[in-house]
Amino acid sequence: MADKNDKVEGNAEGKWYVDETCIACGICLEFSKKLELDYDIGFCKVTSQPKNADEERGLTQAKDVCPVEAIGDDGA
Repeated sequence: MADKNDKVEGNAEGKWYVDETCIACGICLEFSKKLELDYDIGFCKVTSQPKNADEERGLTQAKDVCPVEAIGDDGA
């Protein structure tokens, strides 16, 4: 389960985030355009918070498929 206390630097402010357990596998990128792989830091991150139900659903799907559970939705 993702830990909001270990957020990757550069996540957009808000409830969705990626933490430092991310292994940069890129699987999540297939489900949400709100995520990107930052090659400089070696982690994925949330680029902006969802603005509608489709974007929220995409992040939820990305969270569900993350093999290391690095995506969280309890941040602020």
